[in-house]
Amino acid sequence: MGSQKQFGKNIRIVRTKAGLTQQQIADKAKMHVNYYARIERGEENPSFDTLEKIIKALGVKSKEVMPF
Repeated sequence: MGSQKQFGKNIRIVRTKAGLTQQQIADKAKMHVNYYARIERGEENPSFDTLEKIIKALGVKSKEVMPF
């Protein structure tokens, strides 16, 4: 599995365990929910800044979701 898809899978797991919706994370990360959903599906290659926003919105450490 590629790193994009693995990251998406990891953030989906963390988000669902936290009981949060894609909309809630997108709002916290200040991005459109459709873009966030594509990241979760591994269809987007987000910038480092975007990765950082998502990780902060999820309230986790980067090593918890980064695939490398």
